[in-house]
Amino acid sequence: MSSPIILIPARMASTRLPGKPLADIHGEPMIAHVWRRAVEADVGPVVVAADDPAIVRAVEAAGGRAILTRPDHASGSDRVFEAIGAIDPGGRHDIIVNLQGDLPTIAAHGVRAILGPLRDPSVDIATLATPITRPQERDNPNVVKAVGAVVAPGRLRALYFTRASAPWGEGELLHHIGLYAWRRAALARFVALPPSPLERREKLEQLRALEAGMRIDIALIDTAPLGVDTPDDLERARQMLAPGSTHG
Repeated sequence: MSSPIILIPARMASTRLPGKPLADIHGEPMIAHVWRRAVEADVGPVVVAADDPAIVRAVEAAGGRAILTRPDHASGSDRVFEAIGAIDPGGRHDIIVNLQGDLPTIAAHGVRAILGPLRDPSVDIATLATPITRPQERDNPNVVKAVGAVVAPGRLRALYFTRASAPWGEGELLHHIGLYAWRRAALARFVALPPSPLERREKLEQLRALEAGMRIDIALIDTAPLGVDTPDDLERARQMLAPGSTHG
């Protein structure tokens, strides 16, 4: 039996939206909304891994648990690895869900879906994708594409991730959603590896795992959650989370 835990890395230093985790959405900081979505998924304990005491205080004020981590981590994966070592040194939790702190509209079923591929013992890492429906996203380098081989209904084995429009030719393209569920051993191996050549070229961390021969499987979901990176994104999130609206 697996024992998942959800860790939410959150840092203050966003170039396009400084102080992003504490951005107000209807009277609560964004990180509190993300924490609540994770709790609603009901897959295991939820802990925020923060780089600033203000984030810890905000999460605790909302009723959640947060841990302070080093401010100089290169990635959310490194922050999550530090946090799991601090809160679970005995290794009770064998699956770690890395849920970004800027996804306040993530649906609970999306968080739950990411655990499905890990029922297969040959899968090291699970992630999510959704079909691209807006034509302008097909060539947008900020919309990362997932390329995979179908292994079961609604599930693919990842072959590549790219900012280019791929695969070439007629057919569906998949928008990669940057949530990950790691086997604990896979996360430990990953953070010990140096950045890989394709990772540096595409600026996509998950390529390090593929280049090292690790298996990533993709669960397909219906829609992509809104990632908040800019003031315009924040305004969209406020509209989506307005009282009376549904977030999934």
